[in-house]
Amino acid sequence: MANFRVLAADKLSKKGLKVLEDAPGFEVDHKTGLSEEELCKIIGEYDGLIVRSATKVTPTLLEHASKLKVVGRAGIGVDNINQPACSQRGVVVMNTPTGNAVTTAEHALSLMDALSRKIPQAVASMKAGKWEKSKFKGREKWNKTLGIVGLGNIGRIVADRAQGLRMKVIASDPVVEPELAAELGVELVDFDTLLQRADFITLHVPAIPATRHLFNDAAFKRMKADALLINASRGGVVDEAALCRAIENKEIAGAAMDVFEKEPIDPEHPLLRLDEVICTPHLGASTIEAQDRVAVEIAHQIIAFLSEGTIENGVNVASVAGDSAAKMAPYFGLARRLGALVAQLGAGEAVREIRFTATGEVAQLGVKPIAAEGLGGFFEKTLGEPVSAIRAPFDAKDRDIKLAYIEEEADSIRSTTLRVTLTTNDGIHTATGTLGKNGQPWLVGLEGYDIDAAMAKSAIVMRNNDRPGVIGAVGTLLGSKGINVSRMQVGLDDKTNLALALWSVDTDVADDALEALRKLENVQSVLYVTL
Repeated sequence: MANFRVLAADKLSKKGLKVLEDAPGFEVDHKTGLSEEELCKIIGEYDGLIVRSATKVTPTLLEHASKLKVVGRAGIGVDNINQPACSQRGVVVMNTPTGNAVTTAEHALSLMDALSRKIPQAVASMKAGKWEKSKFKGREKWNKTLGIVGLGNIGRIVADRAQGLRMKVIASDPVVEPELAAELGVELVDFDTLLQRADFITLHVPAIPATRHLFNDAAFKRMKADALLINASRGGVVDEAALCRAIENKEIAGAAMDVFEKEPIDPEHPLLRLDEVICTPHLGASTIEAQDRVAVEIAHQIIAFLSEGTIENGVNVASVAGDSAAKMAPYFGLARRLGALVAQLGAGEAVREIRFTATGEVAQLGVKPIAAEGLGGFFEKTLGEPVSAIRAPFDAKDRDIKLAYIEEEADSIRSTTLRVTLTTNDGIHTATGTLGKNGQPWLVGLEGYDIDAAMAKSAIVMRNNDRPGVIGAVGTLLGSKGINVSRMQVGLDDKTNLALALWSVDTDVADDALEALRKLENVQSVLYVTL
């Protein structure tokens, strides 16, 4: 009789399934395409669940998962897994964050090759019965400058391969220190310098507010007229309408796109009509080797956790043994959101230190494992990829970011809090949280202001002069843009007469709405954050 049963609910490589089948004491069922109702009927029989992107791990599903101990994602993204619900039920979430890195890097380089030599256009011409040799004159990569925006796992692989092509590599990344870039043989420059110098630009950044439409009209005007752009990172980093304008106005020479703001892309999208643009349907991770790799990796991780208790590439939990893990689980979600919040408050600033200050139960349980989740949340936002609590301290070390862990006496108002303090070359950012009545993450302090608000999925953080009419003007503007405000909380500074307001919203906030807010009288600053 099997000791552990595992359900693979999405398509999984045969190699990954065989690893599970061959493991002593394990039984695996491969059932794909099941509805949530069908999954709910059988999930109670399983100790482990493996998914890719199709199956949604919802609170409803988890309510029926009485035996479930671990959910494994064969890939990077975990948007289809409700992590807070998993944490509250003590279910570990794992992924395979590096399994697709080589594949995605290679696809970016393949796009660069195809774009520079006009290969797709030449193939289409020949298949149409033509021989237009003079029409498809290409460009060499040798001795050209490649600009990499985002020097994370994928960006570093691209840099290594490009140097093999004898390209000069420069990069822009506010998190990476110059010393680390130098070790990679890469010259670290600011974003404007990269735009002006690069012959080819490839993007490897997360889709966060700070990178939304990073490549816009202004950016394209600063690029070389013969520059080529490659985006195999995230949709939304490139303003697609601005890209069309830039190519039509001959501000840049062309682009290769693997990701789009809306997927699948509209067949009538203007990008698809431009000869200077080549496109692929989000193929960055789509290779036989990558799919085998992530399947085998997640299979081994599931086996190691269920049979030995080993956690590798944990997304919602650090490596903690015994009963402490169950008590810590709600604080893991709180810490991850606080880390993600300060990452966005300090976006673009060179980080020197991240400090975690705990009081009450957080201090008693141990600040370090809980802080590791906060660190994971910080790097998840800055790097644009899932970062486990186990990996996060190494990312900090690689970037020469100092970590500090402090335990303090609780104040007379709140017995348990966790405060995350981000120190950068430009200043200090803070966020303090606790658990609400129902165990949900609750914000009690932000940037030195007292706040009392649930930590919503997305919010607008606004500083403004404490004057009559500001709240009404903001509410009216958001309403006119079709943006629904679920909650609003204000913190006041009596000495400066400045207020910090947290507007929790349940709809996306477009750039034009943010710009309109910044133009309102008495508004000092506006930042859109997602948690």
